[in-house]
Amino acid sequence: QFPEVVPLNVGGMFFTTRLSTLRRYEDTMLAAMFSGRHYIPTDAEGRYFIDRDGTYFGDILNFLRSGDLPPRERVRSVYKEAQYYSIGPLLDNLEDIQPLKGEKVRQAFLGLMPYYKDHLERIIEIAKLRAMQRKARFAKLKVCVFKEEMPITPYECPHFNSLRFERSESETKLFEHHCEVDVSFGPWEAVADVYDLLHCIVTDLSARGITVDHQCIGVCDKHLINHYYCKRPIYEFKITWW
Repeated sequence: QFPEVVPLNVGGMFFTTRLSTLRRYEDTMLAAMFSGRHYIPTDAEGRYFIDRDGTYFGDILNFLRSGDLPPRERVRSVYKEAQYYSIGPLLDNLEDIQPLKGEKVRQAFLGLMPYYKDHLERIIEIAKLRAMQRKARFAKLKVCVFKEEMPITPYECPHFNSLRFERSESETKLFEHHCEVDVSFGPWEAVADVYDLLHCIVTDLSARGITVDHQCIGVCDKHLINHYYCKRPIYEFKITWW
């Protein structure tokens, strides 16, 4: 049996709430914990102890009490706590506001590139290896980011469609090449362009604590067929380690 008013110790932070609040949604971890079916340890003062960082537990309680949502700057952190406590209604609400709503749109775009995460890992590994080999503070690598699979040069655009659909097998192989870069992203079919993908790459590397600068240093000049050249943009990424 639990008291109607429940004292809590969540990772060393103290809270007090009604038992009915903890049981608000029956399919949550909190409802299961305080259902009477599980043993919950108590601290020296008799508070029920939850071995979890309590920084955002107040936001969890405020939602259970009255449906209040956290301010925008805490949305991501509260979302992680809501996942831990399996509070489905809170997760649904948080996913419908910024920044999580925008993140869903961004992930839908990144889903067009199945090897995106692998390419990020490759960027990190290459940069780390080069910095360690040179005993340097930073490392540079070349990254190709291209949206279109087929090559285009401005003065040949009117003839581009005929080449796309009337190529021989040997000509097709000429177009299948790898630019001389460390990592290559693309192609994809979406409104989002090269600069949008670059923003995603830098954002995701920064989220891992990696300082990165990038600049376009030209295009791939590989000759393919006739007057067609690759022309995919090449970017220099500079990863600074300390």
